[in-house]
Amino acid sequence: MQTTMGGGLAALAILCGTAASAQTVPVTFGTNWVAQAEHGGFYQAVADGTYAACGIDVTIMPGGPQVNNRALLLAGQIDFNMGGSTLDAFAAAQEGLPVIAVMAAFQKDPQVIVTQPGAADSFADLVNLDRILISDGGVLTFWAWMINAYGFRPEQREVYTFSAAPLIANPTWGMQGYLSSEPFFYEQETGVKPDAWLIADAGYTAYSTTVETMADTIAERPEVVKCFVEGSIRGWYNFLYGDNAAAIAAIKADNPEMSDAAITYSIAAMKENGIVDSGDAETLGIGAMTDARMEDFFGKMVAAGVVEADTDWRASYTTEFVNQGLGLDLKPAQ
Repeated sequence: MQTTMGGGLAALAILCGTAASAQTVPVTFGTNWVAQAEHGGFYQAVADGTYAACGIDVTIMPGGPQVNNRALLLAGQIDFNMGGSTLDAFAAAQEGLPVIAVMAAFQKDPQVIVTQPGAADSFADLVNLDRILISDGGVLTFWAWMINAYGFRPEQREVYTFSAAPLIANPTWGMQGYLSSEPFFYEQETGVKPDAWLIADAGYTAYSTTVETMADTIAERPEVVKCFVEGSIRGWYNFLYGDNAAAIAAIKADNPEMSDAAITYSIAAMKENGIVDSGDAETLGIGAMTDARMEDFFGKMVAAGVVEADTDWRASYTTEFVNQGLGLDLKPAQ
């Protein structure tokens, strides 16, 4: 289902956290991949009525290998889009696209380098591996940073074809992966738990799973943006710390190949590694973005040759709808 926000907005009074309005506004949110636990907070906010409570009726449009939801955003076919990382926001600014990031669901990019157990003693030690399987997309992003920041060698790179077979066959190799995906499937296939080195913990300070929308949407319909962002924040708290059964059922309905074991593994990995709730989010709330963090990552990407130095990175995001401590009361006391 593809919808755009139509008439009736002038009459809409959306005040997140208050009683639901009599009429909800249809909103479509495009994700960047097929339904999975990493999208759980958004599914939660649909399933438990959090979005509806502040006046929007959200349809989630899953992404996939043949889907370009950012193009649909630019064409006005969807209202919000899930960006991969801060780099997507910088790329939009560099290209002069009026796309703005309004929240970051993940404080840490879940990208990892997977190795056989004991192949390395630290992230820095990965420079001694014979080969590392990296995709073409990875070469232009985190791999460029790894070369600049740690001294990885371009000739170490082997093309990643999304198969763990080369890593299984070569104990001195590494492989890119997603924290909650490749390590899980490697263990399922071999019966051995691999080592997974989170690049975020090594200094790669990108936000991930951002929410982006058009600049015109922020200017003309800020109440809708506020509702979606704040609903998503609450959704993530409730998905991680509350009853998430309905959200999981919705994820599996959109992606029948997703197993309960994979979902359980993913949620545990996100919690254990602070993917959603760590750093600034611990005081500012889930979804947090800060100017200092954006500037820091921009500098790293310029140094790595990934982003042009004259890019107006400040135009790529807004903190207008985040950093207010929303939802901290939904987190269980430690």
